[in-house]
Amino acid sequence: MTLLYAATGRQRRIFVPRPAEPVPPPVPQDPPIYRALLRAWADGGRTLPGRHDPEWVQLAAPTVLRGQFSDPRVPPRDGR
Repeated sequence: MTLLYAATGRQRRIFVPRPAEPVPPPVPQDPPIYRALLRAWADGGRTLPGRHDPEWVQLAAPTVLRGQFSDPRVPPRDGR
């Protein structure tokens, strides 16, 4: 096999930087008026977005009727 070019001269090295580490996007801050509204609602005992609401949990819970999951012919253990 015949070489078509000569491998003489100075070799070049190409520097390829590593990809940058992914930077998470900044968490947007609530505007001051929204923070003030949340504070006023919390002081008034109202429900806030993203927070646990025991009243909603109670209202959304399924209603279980007596005997729904047991044999109605068997008396309950507590004597009722």
